[in-house]
Amino acid sequence: MRKQEIDYVLAKMLDSHDNVSDLNITAGKPFQVESSGQLMAVELDTPFTELTPFQSEIFALNLINQDRRLTETLLADGSCDSSYELPGKARFRVNMFSRQGNYSIVLRKLETKIPTCQDMNLPQPFSEMVKEKNGIILVTGATGSGKSTSLAAVLNDFNEQKSIHIITLEDPVEFQHPHKKATFNQRELGNDFDAFANGLRAALRQAPKVILVGEMRDRETVEIGLSAAETGHLVLSTLHTMDAGQTINRILGMFSTEEENQVRIRLADTVRWIVCQRLLPRVGGGRVAAFEIMGTNLRVKDTILHGESEGKTYREIIEAGGQYGMTTFDDYIIELYKAGQITEETALAYATTKGVVSRGIDSVKSERGEATTGIEGLAVDEDYGKDKRK
Repeated sequence: MRKQEIDYVLAKMLDSHDNVSDLNITAGKPFQVESSGQLMAVELDTPFTELTPFQSEIFALNLINQDRRLTETLLADGSCDSSYELPGKARFRVNMFSRQGNYSIVLRKLETKIPTCQDMNLPQPFSEMVKEKNGIILVTGATGSGKSTSLAAVLNDFNEQKSIHIITLEDPVEFQHPHKKATFNQRELGNDFDAFANGLRAALRQAPKVILVGEMRDRETVEIGLSAAETGHLVLSTLHTMDAGQTINRILGMFSTEEENQVRIRLADTVRWIVCQRLLPRVGGGRVAAFEIMGTNLRVKDTILHGESEGKTYREIIEAGGQYGMTTFDDYIIELYKAGQITEETALAYATTKGVVSRGIDSVKSERGEATTGIEGLAVDEDYGKDKRK
């Protein structure tokens, strides 16, 4: 299979549906794309009802394009990451992996237009992040929840407002930022550095003010990231966690029990914002982001230092910090429902605490004059307790 044929198939897949985010090539299934969160089959001029293991492997080998490092990584680890460009149309983050002796491929479409906080309608704290001089900002969530896009919008604000040096360590480079006020040096794992920890260690000698680390994958990366934040750098990164409390606990879990107290002290001093996000199905199609946002204050620092306790949990601190831009997932989801962007079923399905969201939805319905229960025909039994033998 030649490159022209690969490009033709990828272009057909991209154009097959609206809102395509991923291309999926798996043996035993047809070519598929993920459109608004749903996998959809792709119809080509030559029908592929089921890809054979040979076809998916040939596709993978063509995407690797005789790259020795990627081939060795795929054979040794069972998966590898790379990037691929469809000239004039799109760039992709590519993951190839083995599955019971066969190879599958997922290509994540990378947006070419740099997002902005205004265009994405991100909450106010995202604009506040540009004012930070040092520390750590973490954006967390599941794969495909839009973490990289949100961070790209924050970096774009830095680029437009501040004349500083920014280094990004990515796997692969997703959004290619032009030089505006800031000077950007974007480095790609595999091509420019061999591990996030090594790339981050080198970045400390490259005089940046802001460092983006694609993902805090291991203890060594976290440790160097903390050191960078303590020495006057602003470090932005991602983690695969679902809420602020889990994020702190995940980082602490990377270290031994003997080191925990010291790591708690370092986190309390360096954490500036923790933003967790999820993508929910939007009414009318597409998806909308929901956020949990925790900033830093004395209560947050105290809880990081001493751990959560009754009446002093991260959730309770966030609920009390609304005036500082903090919000829980549940409160944000209720606001999305109130604005008509999601359905009641979606709100309850993605809620952290269903009881809280259910009460919030009932309150919204009451304000609108809608019924909050399906029970009808209730009446007072006026004969209750009376002697019916009379």
